[in-house]
Amino acid sequence: MPNTVVIGMQWGDEGKGKIVDLICPAFGAVVRYQGGHNAGHTVKFEDRHFALHLIPSGILHEGTRCVLGNGMVISPEAFFTELEGLVEAGVEVEGRLSVSDRAHVLLPHYAELDRRREESLGDDRIGTTSRGIGPAYELKASRDGLRMADLFSSDLAGRLERQRDRMRAELEHLGAGEGEEWMPSLAVVRGWADRLAPFVADTGALLGRWRREGASILFEGAQGTLLDLDHGSYPFVTSSSSTAGGAAVGSGVPPTHLDGVLGVLKAYTTRVGEGPFPSELHDESGAYLRERGNEFGTTTGRPRRCGWLDLVAGRYACEVNGVETIALTKLDVLDGVEEIRLCVAYEIDGERVDRFPADVARLERAQPILETVPGWNEDTAGLLEFEDLPGAARAYVERVESEIGAPISLISTGPRREETIVRNEPRLVELTGGLLD
Repeated sequence: MPNTVVIGMQWGDEGKGKIVDLICPAFGAVVRYQGGHNAGHTVKFEDRHFALHLIPSGILHEGTRCVLGNGMVISPEAFFTELEGLVEAGVEVEGRLSVSDRAHVLLPHYAELDRRREESLGDDRIGTTSRGIGPAYELKASRDGLRMADLFSSDLAGRLERQRDRMRAELEHLGAGEGEEWMPSLAVVRGWADRLAPFVADTGALLGRWRREGASILFEGAQGTLLDLDHGSYPFVTSSSSTAGGAAVGSGVPPTHLDGVLGVLKAYTTRVGEGPFPSELHDESGAYLRERGNEFGTTTGRPRRCGWLDLVAGRYACEVNGVETIALTKLDVLDGVEEIRLCVAYEIDGERVDRFPADVARLERAQPILETVPGWNEDTAGLLEFEDLPGAARAYVERVESEIGAPISLISTGPRREETIVRNEPRLVELTGGLLD
């Protein structure tokens, strides 16, 4: 059985939650391998609607085991809130959810530091969610972080004291009041440890055992390729490895045990926060996509910036991740757009550029080279067969897969699990164990 990685091919918000939810019945376990509660996955089926931030989408499928991997940074408060919401909704989680003992703990004062840093930057802000994700990974890299296993250490008090000493000066410099109001007490942290204890495990060992027993594993990325710390539009990126390569590092599963990558691509492009966005629309077309596509952040509620599909970025994401097959989402949002445009290249300082540049200053100067393709004035919402799409919609799909260099095997025609066209492309069949054949 395959072990498959699902990643976003843009700046996040591509609809990965729906795709993971759709295919996860083919897998024995779903692993989230990076990020924290700055991510947001929306899953809809029948008349139910879930917004998940930490816990993998697979939790909504009875019997599927879910893992929060070592590459994540996890806020205990956010974890408990999400867990309680699932239980109240009747989702059975007992015995199905594990948290890596090597995952880092995100404490409330990280968010306070994150927020105050953003405010101090003014017009130069990054546009983070201010959830404390950056400070958590910063502490991890400097070896001052607090891991899940450390919550049960006899030296917990000393570790918290070292963090307090390290962060106090900067917080006070940024305007936080002196004292403990921004730092949880030892008693509070120990209380969190008691509640977390039933979930914390050596998940690397668990995943290894499940693989040996023949279970297949689905790896669920958060954010998107262009927000990856190494490969994204740095410094306007997240603080973890959101590309497919992060799946092995963030889960403890050897890279030789990853069988393939399914990329998720929105039929247009969106971005939340600051940073370059060559194909962004500042006119009525952008407003139309935002309203029709309900482009407001699952985590923050912030309106997303909208633009035409960027094929330069798509080709880059395909290459960086080794994407073999693509799920194209929100095709129905383009219904009624008379003329659709595609960004096929950039013009930077008078030169045509076909590859996504590393220099953010060059990317800021990039002007999109656009080609116009016919739109369709027909309703595609809820269609389940590729042949039933309007001719112009089929041509759009075929043009995108030709430009990017990978087949589009899934097409989302609505937000619900059921509203999906399945094209039985061979690699999709292989990567989902024949579930969708």
